[in-house]
Amino acid sequence: MVELSPIAHRVQLISGLIAAIGVLVILLISPGIDSHTRSTLEKIKQRGYLNVLTLNSATTYYQDIDGPNGFEYQLATRFAESIGVKARFITVPKFGELYPELLFGTGDIAAAGLSKGESDFSRSVDYGPRYYEVSNQVLYRKFNADRPKKIRNLIGGSLQVISGTAHVKLLHGLLEQYPELTWIEADDIATEELIERVEAGEVDYILADSHEIALQRRYFPELRIAFEIGEPRQLRWAYNFSDDDSLAAAIEAFFKTIEEDGRLEQLVHRHYSHVEKFNYSDVRTFTRRIATHLPKYEALFKRAAEEVGIDWRLLASIGYQESLWNARAKSPTGVRGLMMLTQATAKQMKVKNRLDPAQSIRGGSKYIASVLKRIPGQIPEPDRTWFALAAYNVGFGHVEDARIITQSRGGDPDRWIDLKQNLPLLARKKWYKKTRYGYARGWEPVKYVENIRQYYEHLIGFETRALRESNDIGKPKQDIAPLAPSL
Repeated sequence: MVELSPIAHRVQLISGLIAAIGVLVILLISPGIDSHTRSTLEKIKQRGYLNVLTLNSATTYYQDIDGPNGFEYQLATRFAESIGVKARFITVPKFGELYPELLFGTGDIAAAGLSKGESDFSRSVDYGPRYYEVSNQVLYRKFNADRPKKIRNLIGGSLQVISGTAHVKLLHGLLEQYPELTWIEADDIATEELIERVEAGEVDYILADSHEIALQRRYFPELRIAFEIGEPRQLRWAYNFSDDDSLAAAIEAFFKTIEEDGRLEQLVHRHYSHVEKFNYSDVRTFTRRIATHLPKYEALFKRAAEEVGIDWRLLASIGYQESLWNARAKSPTGVRGLMMLTQATAKQMKVKNRLDPAQSIRGGSKYIASVLKRIPGQIPEPDRTWFALAAYNVGFGHVEDARIITQSRGGDPDRWIDLKQNLPLLARKKWYKKTRYGYARGWEPVKYVENIRQYYEHLIGFETRALRESNDIGKPKQDIAPLAPSL
């Protein structure tokens, strides 16, 4: 046995103490080391929510009267649900701040109508699969300027775009061919406000995405699309470039799934299909009657809505489709009143005077509620409502016949997007001879439903815009919105 000197003994003690401290430090920091080894997706799951960077706009994320909504909101909420977490939406004030916030901030993904190559930051991020295609449209006001047919017609006029967007890069690419082309880049503004500037005559032209223009143009029937510039853009989500592809793989799998099972198509249909062929002459009349006719009946619609549990704006839209809110309306077939009730329906709903607006609205509301209850329980909203409206128009039996035809042709009988393709077949002998209820003018309920959808969305937008102007709702009070509910 070797005896250590006092100094050597102290050295040994110190060495042992250092070793013990080292072990303790390793034990203390081991969770941190483990956190670095976990994948991006695992970190999000452990956190319990997905940080979604987006913009406050009609096509992305907004607060309407019933709560959060928007195409990107619905899409990102479904993705978060698919990986077992909540969606936490962070609204970025300006488009140009999206990419820096994604790269250096708190975002997991950016879901705001982005496309590859639109920004100098694009090379520093990755993109998910394409989920929607838009075109770059020039918008002008009919009575403020002659229709520009080509890019050179924009020279000399005032053209505005939102700074930091793909449209700015597109215009820069045109300068070599059109060196006199000028434009103003608007900062800290949404496309909706840019469109309003055209309507107000503050600017001659704007360049914006087709889906944004389609949603807002409904409220300004004098606005026109001049032409399109460049190639269509494929909208995608952006996320940080990383060697860890767990988040990318989850996004890829999600979009593949919802494309294959039809949910992506259905989301697009819900948000955009009803504005693709909007009748702008009709919308002018509708907008005027919101001011001149609706105030007389709004309280009646709201009272009926409370009784039957249906949105009063939907009931008002049905009333407009039926009679243009004319309490004394009459058709050649004898249906009467604001809700255009037949004698049989009026009797069934205990309506004694079809020309009495209160009785007509109450009777029509009760009837549509009764039809809604007959729609098969597996059909979800909002398709369930569209089915009920079609049955309200053409009869429940014909809708059931069309559902059978839809299924026989390989479609989904529980989706409106499939049913509306097959309802017109009820007018063809090849198909109606096989049905229980026979011939029907099947194209009419399709048009009927699409019209009501347009009026309904217009009323929602009209009310939301009015409330936004009074600062009641619209822009979130904080940058970070509450966690989205699972759908």
